[in-house]
Amino acid sequence: MNQLKHQLPETHETPSRFRNTIGKYIIKRNSNCISCGKCADICPYGVHVMPDNHASPLRPIEHKCIGFDCKKTDHYCIEHCPEDALVLKDNALLDTMGDYRWTPEMLLGHFAMAETGDAPRVDLEYNLGNSGGGFDKMRFIEPDPGLAIDISDEEIDTSIDLNKTGDDRPRKTISMPCYGGGMSYGSTALSVIVGRARAAKKLNSLTCTGEGGYPPEFLPYKEHVITQVATGLFGVREETIQQCPIMEFKYAQGAKPGLGGHLLGEKVTKAVARMRETIVGSSLFSPFPFHSVYSVEDHKKHVDWMKEINHNVLCSIKVSTPTDVDMVAIGAYYAGAHIIHIDGSYGGTGAAPDIAKKNIAMPIEYAIPKVHKFLKEEGARDKVTLIASGGIRNGLDVAKAIALGADGCVIGTADLVAVECVRCGNCESGRGCARGIATTDPELGNMIDEEYVEQRLVNMYMAWRKQWCDILRSYGLKSIKELRGRSDLLVHLDYLDEDDKKKYQPAPEYKMVL
Repeated sequence: MNQLKHQLPETHETPSRFRNTIGKYIIKRNSNCISCGKCADICPYGVHVMPDNHASPLRPIEHKCIGFDCKKTDHYCIEHCPEDALVLKDNALLDTMGDYRWTPEMLLGHFAMAETGDAPRVDLEYNLGNSGGGFDKMRFIEPDPGLAIDISDEEIDTSIDLNKTGDDRPRKTISMPCYGGGMSYGSTALSVIVGRARAAKKLNSLTCTGEGGYPPEFLPYKEHVITQVATGLFGVREETIQQCPIMEFKYAQGAKPGLGGHLLGEKVTKAVARMRETIVGSSLFSPFPFHSVYSVEDHKKHVDWMKEINHNVLCSIKVSTPTDVDMVAIGAYYAGAHIIHIDGSYGGTGAAPDIAKKNIAMPIEYAIPKVHKFLKEEGARDKVTLIASGGIRNGLDVAKAIALGADGCVIGTADLVAVECVRCGNCESGRGCARGIATTDPELGNMIDEEYVEQRLVNMYMAWRKQWCDILRSYGLKSIKELRGRSDLLVHLDYLDEDDKKKYQPAPEYKMVL
């Protein structure tokens, strides 16, 4: 479907499921308060709210507060309170959240985008983490002002094509340059994965079953659901292959290459066991290799098998990023793949072991240009779609990956952060996620509903789209396809002198210099 014919969805404010949303700042109201309501009258952000019965003001909605930057305005509630009843301070809870790649401010930034569909008002660094490398060290160069074009977001094309081979299979176009990665039934709550499918339909995008089978709740959204076939073959049935638009063979995952998958027995409930055709409470392991695939010829047999079962399906091949990933990619192309999905080392949820994530696969920012260049040399670059994943955290990371040579990206963790994952790392332990996301526990799983997941994801991706449109406009580009391979628009801080580095220091919000 051409993006111009697809109506992009509307964003709607979708507040947190929790009574007190985590904010960068804390505002305390002490007993001096006389309920005069002045704070509510002057605050333009809705931090202070007076109830209709004019009783005491409600607890401040802290995550909407722009903090100490408000001192520069004429509506700083702390100074305008006639009774000095308000105190503003930093939220110490942020010290307990996130990690070097997903910093507390990046988490809060995604919460805000998923709530509002727009960039955060609060001073948050949500584009860059503190990893000390990778995309955190890359910046887009300062654009020549003469290149900028004045066109609306609606006129900018952010779609990507998923079948460039010229074969007789369907041409498929999605409206976003990214889609949802595999999250299996069993690793994640059913309401979450179905909500992702609903959002994919709204966005004219895709989501992926992961290696956990195909629950019937996916059927209304089947044109937007990729069926994944991985080494454990859990839940793989002929009928699910027949009803999917894209089938993905997962040969390896960047977060745990050489290790395979693992679902602890505590998460294998009766429903999960039935879907995966196994025993309740039994831990499930996926072997690292397909034991029937040891060559490109064996791999081609897999692709041919899939194409014979479904004559309209497109084939995606997911591989990790070993040093010869370029050779793996060209082998997948010659075997008949439509999509080559390379998965770098930074990906995975809290269930992926750090020793694997940090020490085995090649970082995705090295793998993308390596594969892009080799496919060009082989004359195959415009005949296959290159998708990257493994540590793509935000809209700016997506743009950088495309500039390095990818056609688009697959997103995993960011989807979970949009529905208020705090990166606690308990995905695979006990009952799973205390926030009801990565769990099969019926009590915890009921904390979240499909409609909430759907709208939060729509909001986040539409906020990202605004960011992509700003980037493209600033360089005189009208389509995300024109950004592919434009590594000349990127700089790496390690290769700049100190004076030049100052131009590319992190900014609290998106500007033309990134």
